Amino acid sequence: MSRITAEQVKHVAHLARLAVTEEDVQKFTQQLDAIITYAEQLNELDTEHVEPTSHVLNMKNVMREDIQSEGLPREEVLKNAPEHENGQIKVPSIIE
Repeated sequence: MSRITAEQVKHVAHLARLAVTEEDVQKFTQQLDAIITYAEQLNELDTEHVEPTSHVLNMKNVMREDIQSEGLPREEVLKNAPEHENGQIKVPSIIE
């Protein structure tokens, strides 16, 4: 018994703005049914004593502390700027 119908495949194709032929619909119906059958094998697993997780790895916050530190000297920064004037980096104007 098919778990997905040709009408459902056509509906999804319409939502995705895909043009499909009747041959495509039959092929996709069979392929999607095979995918669903394969995925349903997971229902056979005993997960009663498995805690729900949001990630397979034990994640922790690896961000460093936000500590204020001395920045680069202005002269060092301006050496890397293509153009500068009066101690500031010049950029092209974007507002008319």
